[in-house]
Amino acid sequence: MTDLSAFPITQKWPAHYPDWIQLYSLPTPNGVKVSIMLEEIGLPYEPHRVGFDSNDQMSPEFLSLNPNNKIPAILDPHGPDDKPLPLFESGAILIYLADKSGQLLAQESAARYETIQWLMFQMGGIGPMFGQLGFFNKFAGKDYEDKRPRDRYVDESKRLLKVLDSRLQGRDWIMGERYTIADIATFPWVRNLIGFYEAGDLVGIKDFPNVTRVLERFLARPAVIRGLEIPK
Repeated sequence: MTDLSAFPITQKWPAHYPDWIQLYSLPTPNGVKVSIMLEEIGLPYEPHRVGFDSNDQMSPEFLSLNPNNKIPAILDPHGPDDKPLPLFESGAILIYLADKSGQLLAQESAARYETIQWLMFQMGGIGPMFGQLGFFNKFAGKDYEDKRPRDRYVDESKRLLKVLDSRLQGRDWIMGERYTIADIATFPWVRNLIGFYEAGDLVGIKDFPNVTRVLERFLARPAVIRGLEIPK
């Protein structure tokens, strides 16, 4: 049995199954990327809830694993050379798990880098822009009299949706027939935009039929259904 006691995070969230991947997360758009990925590839893992309501992400134990105090993060007891590997940043974790499992990321160079390209499109564009729109539409920003900040993110979100919609024209998934980590990264954010953030009408989501078509297909996957609720 692997000994993870050298990692302070296990003092706050004990590993009951120390030979499994330890997941520290919440069911947010970034968090569920990794729980969905783990459900899709079938590697054993143990989820731990990092509660924002109790500022768990600011605890010394969590910061020892991710100094950027953001979820998700993982601790893989069997990383490269069979040594424990702590890892944060959802995009990096997706690539790592794809390589570890040999699933959901092409091995051939061209398709591999094209997939990573669309993963970066989500990481650098869709995630930050949709998140800012959520702040200005649903949270503290909704009380601002000046709607120019909100509208700036509305316009940028529309632009990104247009790019995604064009990419999905005639395709089952972002990479065509192949379902990949690019889809796992992207569609939880689209779901959140029109659901939790209540911004579907603001961005005119009906104007992006390819996005809504693939979102529906994504949400019907059994691993996605499970992953969206982890950790409870």
